[in-house]
Amino acid sequence: MVIKNVSLETVCGFTSKLPDNRLPEVAFAGKSNVGKSSLINVLMNRKSLARTSAQPGKTQTINFYNINDELYFVDLPGYGYAKASESMKAKWGKMVEDYLHKSKKLRRVFLLIDIRHAPSENDRIMYQWIVKNGYQPVIIATKLDKISRSQQQKQVKLIRTSLQVKEGTLLIPFSAQTRQGRDEIYAILDEVLVEADKCE
Repeated sequence: MVIKNVSLETVCGFTSKLPDNRLPEVAFAGKSNVGKSSLINVLMNRKSLARTSAQPGKTQTINFYNINDELYFVDLPGYGYAKASESMKAKWGKMVEDYLHKSKKLRRVFLLIDIRHAPSENDRIMYQWIVKNGYQPVIIATKLDKISRSQQQKQVKLIRTSLQVKEGTLLIPFSAQTRQGRDEIYAILDEVLVEADKCE
């Protein structure tokens, strides 16, 4: 996939109505500070269109990026931010679950997990939400450059086991620094576009 044109088209807050998009959507979910904005920026070949921050919990909206006028990247709010109030966490959770349940154009969900750590309880809940809504998520194991090559397989196995992922679930180790994993994600995006063409 070659990304030429990118624009932030729609931003949805707690009270916003989800857009009735005509193009297929792929969503990115993950806990705060997992590297979601960095991944999206790498895929879009932009340095800072998706805002990265040292302060977790920055994305509090659902952001729709129009890619080549062919599909949307949907950046979901990060979850599990410790300093957020319980009511705020509940609102974020409802917003994400509503999107997963109501979107008519969602074709793939990428669930980001930090490869350095075992998935958290929030990660497991998000995985179950995604599956419950009829999607088999693609797991993106981020921050690959932060561990040694010898640790990689062990950590990948830990993620699969902790999430109790279904047989055949795709897991892609990814580094925003080295770009490892980017081409595999592009291949999935190409599949989405092919499927969309067949449905028209």
